[in-house]
Amino acid sequence: AWMRAFDDVAHEAVYEVVLRLGGSVSAEHGIGQLKTDLLRQVKDPVALDMMRAIKQALDPKGILNPGKMLG
Repeated sequence: AWMRAFDDVAHEAVYEVVLRLGGSVSAEHGIGQLKTDLLRQVKDPVALDMMRAIKQALDPKGILNPGKMLG
């Protein structure tokens, strides 16, 4: 349990520095499921709204990857 807590704190500290320096917390594979909460920090609200609109247009019933990324 302590290792998981340390891991969470370490990741948060690293992400904070990376974002402050203008870096990226994701690479060629995208943000991933473990970092979806960081989307609001790395994408502007307009980009997120566009992503949601595209998701809604392509998947109006929400059956493709339900609960993932844009919820």
